[in-house]
Amino acid sequence: MHTLLDGWETRWVKSDWKKDENTAGEWNYTSGKWNGDPNDKGIQTSEDYRFYAISAEFPEFSNKDKTLVFQFSVKHEQKLDCGGGYMKLLSGEVDQKKFGGDTPYSIMFGPDICGYSTKKVHAILNYNESNHLIKKEVPCETDQLTHPEDWDDKEYIPDPEDKKPEPEDWDDEEDGEWTAPPLPTLSTRKIKNPNYKGKWKAPMIDNPDFKDDTDLYVYPNLKYVGIELWQVKSGTLFDNVLICDDPEYAKKLAEETWEKNKDAEKAAFEAAERLKKRSIKALTTIEKKESKDDPVDSDADEEEDDDADEAEGEDDGEIKSDVAEDSADSKDDVHDEL
Repeated sequence: MHTLLDGWETRWVKSDWKKDENTAGEWNYTSGKWNGDPNDKGIQTSEDYRFYAISAEFPEFSNKDKTLVFQFSVKHEQKLDCGGGYMKLLSGEVDQKKFGGDTPYSIMFGPDICGYSTKKVHAILNYNESNHLIKKEVPCETDQLTHPEDWDDKEYIPDPEDKKPEPEDWDDEEDGEWTAPPLPTLSTRKIKNPNYKGKWKAPMIDNPDFKDDTDLYVYPNLKYVGIELWQVKSGTLFDNVLICDDPEYAKKLAEETWEKNKDAEKAAFEAAERLKKRSIKALTTIEKKESKDDPVDSDADEEEDDDADEAEGEDDGEIKSDVAEDSADSKDDVHDEL
């Protein structure tokens, strides 16, 4: 059993992946903006438009003849529109400082969200160096194509010799053209189909490449857990990471952590939302008040401008008068000098 966020700073290794491109995001150790227990902390993405890669080592183990439990909690505080919240289990030796998107992994598990079309939980298992996406449902074929065209699986067919009844009251002009009743009714006579070959089943043929592998599920040297993401909006918080072989213990841990705190966390979130709405309403009220005050201020400014113009006009009149008198004196002076 391995719980992997205890002493996270010494246990988790931040990768240098994407640092040379200046697109590597930083992790924060926090309980988030809203939580059920401020002392219950996890690691959270903190920068938008960034790649994230971090991993932790645990004692190597094999899941042979055991039930493998890989459990964690994840919270998208940023109201994620498009991005992942999955984790990976890695086997063998891994250079944790170089851990990134191209690093081989054994299992990838967790939510993937992108718009309205993609809202699913990924579970990808690696087998013989190939990744296989698990599919819980395989739909039956519903198209109208022919599979195969020469196979007839109708055991009974309408009797081609079946003719219309000849009741005295049947009139084609009044009653319309007679047609045989639908197959389910007893009035249509059925005969054995001479071409019937039985219910069709997909033929089984030997696959020359098939090899029965009783250890198909086995991962013999699981050793690391990692998170590798690209996020447009940051704010995804991972917590309560557990790897074990005891489903009952995993259930108990979930009850003691997520189950215990989820109601308080919900209440904290709702309180934060109410506060945000009040802040937005107060800001809107202030903006409306300022917009109402602006016309009054502008009228006062105009009045002040008008008063200033009148004052300037009076001053100009006095200046013009003085100039006129000076000009008259100047003419007299000039005449005298001449």
